[in-house]
Amino acid sequence: MHGKRVALVTGATRGIGRGIAEVLTADGITVCAVGTGKEGPSYGDGIYIQCDISKEADRIRAIDRIYDTYGRLDILVNNAGVAPLVRGDLLDMSEESLDRLIGINLKGTFFLTQYAAKRMIKQKDIDTPRMIITITSISADTASISRGEYCISKAGLAMTTKLFADRLAPEGICVYEVRPGIIETDMTAVVKDRYDALIEGGLLPIKRMGQPSDVGKIVLGLASGLFAYSTGDIIHADGGFHISRL
Repeated sequence: MHGKRVALVTGATRGIGRGIAEVLTADGITVCAVGTGKEGPSYGDGIYIQCDISKEADRIRAIDRIYDTYGRLDILVNNAGVAPLVRGDLLDMSEESLDRLIGINLKGTFFLTQYAAKRMIKQKDIDTPRMIITITSISADTASISRGEYCISKAGLAMTTKLFADRLAPEGICVYEVRPGIIETDMTAVVKDRYDALIEGGLLPIKRMGQPSDVGKIVLGLASGLFAYSTGDIIHADGGFHISRL
């Protein structure tokens, strides 16, 4: 049995996922990174696992490999997700685009969580906090009509968090949602000038773009186990975007 706590971070090859993996690793947690590429980064004493979370066989193989290697999984961080290939009018959104985002962002995450939870429930001989943390987006409750399929998938993940929080609380597994806002990554690089102007104009109370490490630190705070009497909560990582203001 591996002596350190073990975390699985999906979408850990870049952006927010990389930031989360780096912060957890620096705190001494063994991080298993998941990505779709044949090769990817490894963090500390963790391993890299190629996995397409939209595929059942890949999801099962990833979780099983962690248990085969370490004998435990303490923290599941659901971060993997994709954006629409094309932004456009909501009235022109295709079934194919919606199916793609639901299949990866929502369905893939849901069933990865389901299988991981079943294995974690059996892990009763390890006296450390177990938890599932899903990274969503301000798009879970903020309409963006040029990428409606993304908003729908993230809103579904918000409910997924509530459902698993309710189901897994009796099993001693806490479930949380972390909801990032405008985070500086390669995905937002193409619109950085626009976001900088909006932020300077007062969009956010905290007047800067977030960094992947900002999200990582929130995940680390939850992973500490100090919030053991809370579950199903939304923790915003958005510079105050969610505050209703005049």
